[in-house]
Amino acid sequence: MDHFNDARVLITGGLGFVGSNLARRLVELGAQVTLADSLIPLYGGNPQNIADISDRVTVNVCDVRDRFAMEYLVQDTDYLFNLAGQTSHLDSMTDPQTDLDINASAQLSILEACRKANPRVRLVFASTRQLYGRPDYLPVDEKHPIRPVDVNGINKLAGEGYHLLYSSVYGIRASVLRLTNTYGPGMRVKDARQTFLGIWVRQLLEGQPIKVFGDGEQLRDFNYVDDCVTALLLAATEDAAIGKVYNLGSAEVVSLRQLASMMIGLVDGGRFEIVAFPPERKAIDIGDYYSDFALIERELGWAPRVTLAAGLARTIDYYRQHAAHYWESPP
Repeated sequence: MDHFNDARVLITGGLGFVGSNLARRLVELGAQVTLADSLIPLYGGNPQNIADISDRVTVNVCDVRDRFAMEYLVQDTDYLFNLAGQTSHLDSMTDPQTDLDINASAQLSILEACRKANPRVRLVFASTRQLYGRPDYLPVDEKHPIRPVDVNGINKLAGEGYHLLYSSVYGIRASVLRLTNTYGPGMRVKDARQTFLGIWVRQLLEGQPIKVFGDGEQLRDFNYVDDCVTALLLAATEDAAIGKVYNLGSAEVVSLRQLASMMIGLVDGGRFEIVAFPPERKAIDIGDYYSDFALIERELGWAPRVTLAAGLARTIDYYRQHAAHYWESPP
């Protein structure tokens, strides 16, 4: 991807899970990368995520809610990957105002900064499959009704809408990706704020049983982070993506019970147990979900390449080596 050689790239949430993996790929492609991250402990930013490239990127510790910082950072930027967000569905229900501030209001401020200071920027916004809610049919395509089951989904939908509006009205070249269950090295594993799979990794490596909520038959699809990064780069460089929304997803669909079985097979003595849903989680659970990603495959040529078995093995191996940097307190 020659587009990125010597290009100026800004990644919000740049020390987080997806942002840091994206930064690594962009550095390999010759980009000048700036990472904006608040490093607030509740979220996913972790300096360990960029330990191997720290001397090849610029880090700006700031919050996307600081519109003055954003106005400064977007100037002269060629590509903006807008990945910063509050990802916890439970936290969005207990602290909805913060979720609104980060996932909706801050997104509008970022777009205003682009409109005023850098309308030529190419922008990709990371959204979520959670905004579909409980599926009417499977796999879920982009035409599926939007019915978020939590505050996070509503605010991410607003964030999407702002990006698409600024694309159609002001000509900001923005694209939206609806991510499914993304996993891999660098994800938050100290708790379940980012993804349930993260806490499963920690439970497994600490010799605890993986706790599978419900009956374990819920269906899911997963994307290894490298595949997600490839999708972000394609969305930033293909003109067909401007003003569009794309699902990511996988043709490998497994139940949570099957997923747990795959994971315990990677660690001696691994085990899982089926436990009742905590009421607060059951209230916002979406049941079975897997995506139809035919649109991005057809228009941008994207499809996941890393198998679930290979991705899980890489992930477990990474946390075996780097556990001390990712769980400082009991789960």
